Amino acid sequence: MNHAEITHSQNSEDLPPLLHKAVEEVITGKYLNALLDILHFQSSNLWTADMLTKVMAYFHAREVTFTLSGLQISIESYLKNLLYQPRQLLSEFQQLDQQQFQTAMKYLFKSRKDHLEMGNIIIDWDKTRERLFQSSGLNRTLFLITLDKCFLALSALDCVDILSQILRVSAVNYLQPDVIGSLPNVLQEDAFRNLSTVFKDLYDKTSANTQRAVYGWMKRILQKSYNMSDFNESTSWVSAENLWILGRYMVHLPLEEILKTSLNEIRLFISYDNATKQLDTVYDITPELAQAFLERINSSGFDMKNTSTIYRQGCFSFSFMTVYGENKLGLLVCFYDDMEQMDAAVARALLHQMIKCNQLRGFQAEVQKLKSQLLNIAMKNQTLNDILGSLSDAVVGLTSSQLESLSPEAVHNAIATLNQVSGWAKSQVMILSSKYLSYEKVLSFYNISQMGALVTGISTQSFYSMNPKELSQIIRGTTSQYLPDLSPAQQQGILRKIAASGDFSSSVKDIQGAFFKEIPLSDLWKQTGYNCSMMKEKELRRSQALYLCELLSKKNYPVDLLSTGQLVKGVTCQVIESMGTDIFLNNFKFFENNLHLLSPYQVNCLAWKFWKASNTSIPPFLLLALPVEYLEYISGLLCVPFIESLGKTEMNLLNPSLHKKNTVLQKVQECLNGSIADEYDVDLLGNLICHLPPAFLHAKMSLRAMATALHQFKLCRQLSHEQKTEIIYKLLELYGSPNNWTAATTLDVGPFIALLSKGELNFLAEKFPDIILQIAKTIGPISSAEELLSTVFESVFNATAQIESSLTRPDCLGTRAPSSDEIIKLAEANVFWSVQELKCMDAGTFDKNVELLGSISGFNSSQLIALKEKAKQVWGSLPGWKSYHIVSLGRIALALTEYEIKELDLHSVDTISVLSQQTEWTLPQARSILQGFLEDSGQTISTLKSFDLVGLGAILCALNSTEIMSIRTAEFSAAVGRIGLLLCSTPVLRQFKKMTESVFGTATSWNSSVLQEIGTIAGGLNADELKAFDKNLMPYFQPIAIRGIPPEIFQALSPEQITNLGPENAAMVTRLQWEHLNASQLQSLQLALDGTRTSTPETQNSASTTQAVQTPAPGGE
Repeated sequence: MNHAEITHSQNSEDLPPLLHKAVEEVITGKYLNALLDILHFQSSNLWTADMLTKVMAYFHAREVTFTLSGLQISIESYLKNLLYQPRQLLSEFQQLDQQQFQTAMKYLFKSRKDHLEMGNIIIDWDKTRERLFQSSGLNRTLFLITLDKCFLALSALDCVDILSQILRVSAVNYLQPDVIGSLPNVLQEDAFRNLSTVFKDLYDKTSANTQRAVYGWMKRILQKSYNMSDFNESTSWVSAENLWILGRYMVHLPLEEILKTSLNEIRLFISYDNATKQLDTVYDITPELAQAFLERINSSGFDMKNTSTIYRQGCFSFSFMTVYGENKLGLLVCFYDDMEQMDAAVARALLHQMIKCNQLRGFQAEVQKLKSQLLNIAMKNQTLNDILGSLSDAVVGLTSSQLESLSPEAVHNAIATLNQVSGWAKSQVMILSSKYLSYEKVLSFYNISQMGALVTGISTQSFYSMNPKELSQIIRGTTSQYLPDLSPAQQQGILRKIAASGDFSSSVKDIQGAFFKEIPLSDLWKQTGYNCSMMKEKELRRSQALYLCELLSKKNYPVDLLSTGQLVKGVTCQVIESMGTDIFLNNFKFFENNLHLLSPYQVNCLAWKFWKASNTSIPPFLLLALPVEYLEYISGLLCVPFIESLGKTEMNLLNPSLHKKNTVLQKVQECLNGSIADEYDVDLLGNLICHLPPAFLHAKMSLRAMATALHQFKLCRQLSHEQKTEIIYKLLELYGSPNNWTAATTLDVGPFIALLSKGELNFLAEKFPDIILQIAKTIGPISSAEELLSTVFESVFNATAQIESSLTRPDCLGTRAPSSDEIIKLAEANVFWSVQELKCMDAGTFDKNVELLGSISGFNSSQLIALKEKAKQVWGSLPGWKSYHIVSLGRIALALTEYEIKELDLHSVDTISVLSQQTEWTLPQARSILQGFLEDSGQTISTLKSFDLVGLGAILCALNSTEIMSIRTAEFSAAVGRIGLLLCSTPVLRQFKKMTESVFGTATSWNSSVLQEIGTIAGGLNADELKAFDKNLMPYFQPIAIRGIPPEIFQALSPEQITNLGPENAAMVTRLQWEHLNASQLQSLQLALDGTRTSTPETQNSASTTQAVQTPAPGGE
């Protein structure tokens, strides 16, 4: 033996076997194996001071040059790289021996150590573990490796605990049917129950096919544990205990399995204390399955017409439906259909329990029909006044004429029930509130606190007439939860009364949440005593945030502003620029956590600040806010954090420029090596998958990736038709012909079925009519899914018994009339009723469904006219229509001519507030509404209050210049934030601009918060006023205002002003505006779109020095 061999032999003898193994693994580059062996060694051995000396001597003997610091850097670099390569991590985990795997699981899931120490080598284990659990790709690896190795290495209970931890912190999109298939088929009872509980908790997050797969796995294990000696074809493995273990998965039991389940087991299951809770969650049960369960429950000896079955303990009062105890039948009650010889008490008990039926996934038409039948039984020999309080949410099904017939006393007595009901239509709330308040006589804080959701029916004028101290109590009390549901006019009415009382300063402190956004900027100016902590629970408009930030920054550090909720919206670029480097980097997390509150301009400022402060550690997603040249820095290991951070962010927020978006997507495709190969690429992409171009989806996305991506695609909000087309092609490749699809596959494909051919849709509608109905309800207007909606219409039309019109008019003989059931089922698909069919609709059907019909966006003018004429038939002549009639019309009101509008009673601003929400009024119609309101309320333009202006909304665009100038300044000032949202013509905006100057001073004196407050009104500036604005104010024009500036005015902007528009405003420039710009202005516009730096001269000089060294200089700097 030579000298080196002898030394190597001696050194290896000096090292304990496990440490010797670990050192050899370090030499061969198996750092993970080595790390785990050393950790295991340390768990039972003391790491002595000479241990590291022996290790280094061993390296030297093996002629491996390692320094201690070099070894630490190598391990850290290896771990960092591994944490961005989940496939590689999976491969390395698969090569671990059993002991190493056990050690890995211990330190990942059991140990609470922040750092791992191996002599002088220290690893930040907390950070490593955090990274592992935050990445969906790494989570997938942990899940797969646990499934693959854990049940062989650890106890089943430990493995289930580990799986539970992984599943609860993940997006569970890796729970695909094939993965469920690899779950162990033999598990000890406790482990099986624990894992079943996890799957039950994750039910709603998983796909329908995965739910079926989990049910199949549970069934296999439960069948094995069932006493098979008693098992034959006529008996079922479904015991009471197995039903309980299945939980929500019981909805996947076949019908025949339920029908042969032992009646003793059914009786036992229903008697369980937790059976009710379970049956309350079967949201996706079908009527057939529910009725099978009900039949077995009934046959098992329970008398379901006995109220003690409906209530576990029968102590309840019908007058207020105060029920003590639980409903045994859960959601099964929604499908109860045995009405024979039912008495009124049972009907009322069932109605109370049906309050939960709106949680069902579909079948609402059937539920409404059942409620209607029960309502009729409940009212036998009694008046509606007598039993109103015992009808639960079935009262929502009452028509406006039925509600109008109620006495104020009856509404008062039933308020404890009525205030808990949800799903009211606006017209119903108006009627009930009016009845309740007419009984109470005086509108007080106490009376309002009793009303619950009905508070939204109180008129604006009533709020304004209240005692301001009572109003202040509403803002502070529990009723404040309903304030965001009030109309802007109602909110304005409350604020104006409080503001006029002199108690506004203390009230401002108490106004929380979204209601605070309604406070006008001019009112905030008048108050004092603001501090940061006061702002924590308030939602702010950007104009409010800009003002408050400027005010509070005089006495607070920027960090205090950043850490206070929505104040971050008002942090200007000057504030960001002025922050010291260390302070900025240490507090960047406040910006990052509130990214959704920032404007693209603020994000652009952040990106430049970070680049200047530390370009080596800049979060990759911020590079998107910089000019496209900076994307060249993204390559190699930076690719993964770049894509991952973009996938967790809203891309349009970072930069809304279409050109840059395309460049970014090109970089993303490069980083993915030109394809989406598998589920790991889908994990990495996150939301970014929504932006990938159709051609890339077509050619570069594998079917394996598509199976995982489907869930993510369904979350995308703005897929183009071309993207959807490529997605459905991939799904057809993946799942085959729709003729062979299962119910689960149809549910999983969901809204993408709208892209199938008419023939394929017809086939699915025939095979799975309920599922197609359910999917169609989630689809938007007809323009996005005409074929699907027409298929739904035909399916419902053909499935319903032909009901001829009850009208005896000659033109309705033989005409099919729409029924309530059909109207509820069809939703947007109601657009396919012919004009003649709508004309022949039964009066009761129209009265019951007018709100739904008025909400349908696809009706054409002929259909709307037919419905308007129907309203006249049902409600009588126009002068007799009440406010609630007009409000319930929705889009049907658009069919009213200007002459018909003059006949209506339009005295209430709340009626006007609802009418103004329609965006399709002609100018003559709008003028008619305005004149009708003024005449009927006895007002002139000069007497209008701010809440009147807010209620008029878009109708204000019909004002002429004289009328606008006669609005009182104080009232305009309070409403200007709302008026600034209107898209009026340029002449109208010019007059509003003049009014704005009477509030905020001449246009040239406006600051950033004023520009934000006035919104579209800035579109009324003339050329001289526009070009007089300081370039630093350009980002504070609202994007909607930029779009509204006439092209001939817009061209007056200087190149410097255009460069400073900021990326969001630059992206709003219209084609016509663009065509009016010269070459220099167009170059400036491109710089703004790119996010080019627009700093003060001194910072620009230092910035350009940095860029000259490190980046290709972005053009124009």
